Amino acid sequence: MPNRNDLAPSAPVSSPRPRRTAVRAGSAAVAAAASAALLAAGAVPASAESATGVADLRSDIDSLLADSRLEGATSGVLVRSLTRGDVLYRGSARTELIPASNAKLLTSAAAMEVLGADYRFTTTVSAGEDPGDGVVDGDLHLVGTGDPTLTSDAVDELAAEVADSGVGVVTGDLVADDTWFDAERLSPAWDPADRPYYYSAQISALTLAANSDYDTGVVDVDATPGGAQGDAVDVALSPMTDNLSLANEAATGAADAPSTFGVSRKPDTNEFTAEGELPVGRTYSTLRTVDEPTDHAAHLFAASLEEHGVKVAGDVERGTAPQRSVPVAERSSMELGELLTPFLKLSNNGHAEILMKAMGREAAGEGGWDAGIAVATRALHRLGVPTHAVELDDGSGLARSDRLTAATTVRLLERVRHQPWFGTWRDALPLAGAPEHMVGGTLSGRMGGTAAAGNVRAKTGTLSGVSALSGYVTTAGGERLVFSIINNGYAGAAPRDIQDAIAVRLAEFTRGGAVEVARPLAAQRTAPGSPAADLECTWAGTC
Repeated sequence: MPNRNDLAPSAPVSSPRPRRTAVRAGSAAVAAAASAALLAAGAVPASAESATGVADLRSDIDSLLADSRLEGATSGVLVRSLTRGDVLYRGSARTELIPASNAKLLTSAAAMEVLGADYRFTTTVSAGEDPGDGVVDGDLHLVGTGDPTLTSDAVDELAAEVADSGVGVVTGDLVADDTWFDAERLSPAWDPADRPYYYSAQISALTLAANSDYDTGVVDVDATPGGAQGDAVDVALSPMTDNLSLANEAATGAADAPSTFGVSRKPDTNEFTAEGELPVGRTYSTLRTVDEPTDHAAHLFAASLEEHGVKVAGDVERGTAPQRSVPVAERSSMELGELLTPFLKLSNNGHAEILMKAMGREAAGEGGWDAGIAVATRALHRLGVPTHAVELDDGSGLARSDRLTAATTVRLLERVRHQPWFGTWRDALPLAGAPEHMVGGTLSGRMGGTAAAGNVRAKTGTLSGVSALSGYVTTAGGERLVFSIINNGYAGAAPRDIQDAIAVRLAEFTRGGAVEVARPLAAQRTAPGSPAADLECTWAGTC
């Protein structure tokens, strides 16, 4: 996975402040044994025991949310027991807040409802006439429907299939057809300052996935310094195509010097420039967006055709395939149910926007944000999710104009449990403390070694001044809970440690018989750029 540290001007991350607080939780075994003994002796009525445990939980959450770092902030929090149905904690739960990537909970659930778990994206190569003699007399068309898993290897396989079909010559152009979606590449609700960075890539119905994380609309950038100060730096873009250019103005710096190396792209072009000094012994890896992902994909396909012996006489162009055309090759993506894993585990913004446009195209015949959001809103209503307090301008949560409440989030998490695809959807959520990249996802570095590890499944969310965590947890008493924490308007680093402490407290919760213990709530803060960092983060301030 590329190192994300230099995706934008680095934001300072505070080191965790050691804190201790009284938490009436203790081990599940001690709590359960104490509770059972008291009840058996008739010393404490069951109702009193339950009330005491809930009161303690509420007091502890209140204490956590009273952290000085949240002074002046708004925190929407709701915790409900799925086992008993009662609300265990509520605070500003109906306040409309910026959800960041918690919006992906809505987008993914709507996509499963509208498109289905078995939905696949297809990429087709077609000709106007049957190339029975091995010659395509006219144009060859590359037609996309938004496949976010179209890697370089997949493009090569598609080109090989064209060659295996017997096609050897195309007398016309290679025409890329991305008209399944509209031509709006970037949401107007997004900050233009984010455009160079992978979380704000352009959206097209024909786009390349640069890596095994399926980051779309970007290239991998890798650089290695020379052996001595002043040497040239080896810089590479991947997938590299002939419509991209790279000016390498960088040099190797002294081993003990700070790195000033970076790679930028001139706006509205595919002209990349490497500048600065990369110290001896250091490496550099990041992602950068491309301009017009359709062209990037088409040029890579053209190069692959040439490698497989298929000669295209004309140029690489964009256009629309004729309605009556002859299929020459076709590729299908993995099913949506499987795609949910990289989408939700890694909080992939491109996947969210592709799914939003795909819903619009499939259900309303229009592959754009407006149509997709309207379709998704209706789907959420069918699922029993109230949408009057929901405002979406995109599918990923990158738009700061998006609004969501903790109450609506909890309602969604409750309602989707009744769907046949729920198990697949739930398992695609990040799992706290799980180190595996595609298991723990954005929670892989959080809550490890606690009662929440391997237990909490939740969606993260981060923008400047916005942080969220919403999902499921099983308590020490065996209850299944659903929770949503949305923090807005704080200053400084994201309060992930506070969210984590609440989630751990929920994992340790019992209805009564708790033992008061002191434990540190200093968090495992996740530095921007680490594998566990939220991938939707904007860097206008401290994340």
